[in-house]
Amino acid sequence: MPAKNPLPQSISRKIYKTGQTRGADDDVIFQNRVGRNSTVLIPFHEYLVCRVAPTNEGKYENGYIVLIKPEDYFTEGIDGILTEYGLTLGKNLLVFYETRRQWVDYPPLDTWSVPSSRVSPLDGEYIARIPATTANEDGDKIIVGYNSSSLKGAGIRVYEYADTETIGLCKIQLEYAFWQCYDINSFIEFSDDSEAMSARKLNIEKLAREKGLADTKKLIESRILNHKGQTICPLCLKRISAMSFGDKMQQAEGRDVPDLTVTEVSLFHIRELRTGEFNHRPYNLGWGHHHCNVVVKDSGIFETLQWMREVLLDNDNYSLENR
Repeated sequence: MPAKNPLPQSISRKIYKTGQTRGADDDVIFQNRVGRNSTVLIPFHEYLVCRVAPTNEGKYENGYIVLIKPEDYFTEGIDGILTEYGLTLGKNLLVFYETRRQWVDYPPLDTWSVPSSRVSPLDGEYIARIPATTANEDGDKIIVGYNSSSLKGAGIRVYEYADTETIGLCKIQLEYAFWQCYDINSFIEFSDDSEAMSARKLNIEKLAREKGLADTKKLIESRILNHKGQTICPLCLKRISAMSFGDKMQQAEGRDVPDLTVTEVSLFHIRELRTGEFNHRPYNLGWGHHHCNVVVKDSGIFETLQWMREVLLDNDNYSLENR
């Protein structure tokens, strides 16, 4: 991208954050808002589907860690399966405790230790993230491994992964989409430096074309642009305003939060993130309304639209039956 960045910080930061994963607190094993090219965590039962990365000759940029449930690890015949898969405990495999029942029925061996690295070899065999319970006296939460300030979180969700090059291409295309907002000329006109802003727009559009990221037909088919070439929300299909990229969401009365950072427009995956697919990629990312994103969640646009049709139909039928 061009060195000079006349974009308002709110927009520049929004584009930058698309290269990061979702948030995660200390009670889960995932890292909190790190690059999508970080170490990947692969559940053992999904290893065959996810062991090959989508780019980089099938290799994850910062490696991967396979997490196996203790009841699966302490199963007769598991050694042969792990050998076949090329998995070795303490090297690229960890036993992951998530429930108190697992902790009681399959306790960590005395010879096991907690890993001290995200890179193979991991120098440890097990980790735990077990929530607290009031059912018994020993109900305190159990958090073991990757919980120090210097090594917090083991890695990222495998379906959030994208390599450095893909992250960069996505950012270019997302900024290109921003410049296609219907009111972009007004946005530029009222900016602090309209000349620099106009130059930025032209540079990004040129770069997007050179990188094959400005195919209008594909962008329309992906619900990122409408037939006029204007940026739209992939769910409701309403046009996105350039002005709304920095707007704070209107909060419900009585629920006001002074430091709210959620804005009206947010990153929107056209095909939802799901294990076995790597959907953080060009022509699958757009800008959408925050509320539309909340409605879709992890279900995907088309599944959500079908659900919405059923809700409307049920409500219509209910109204007819109760006249």
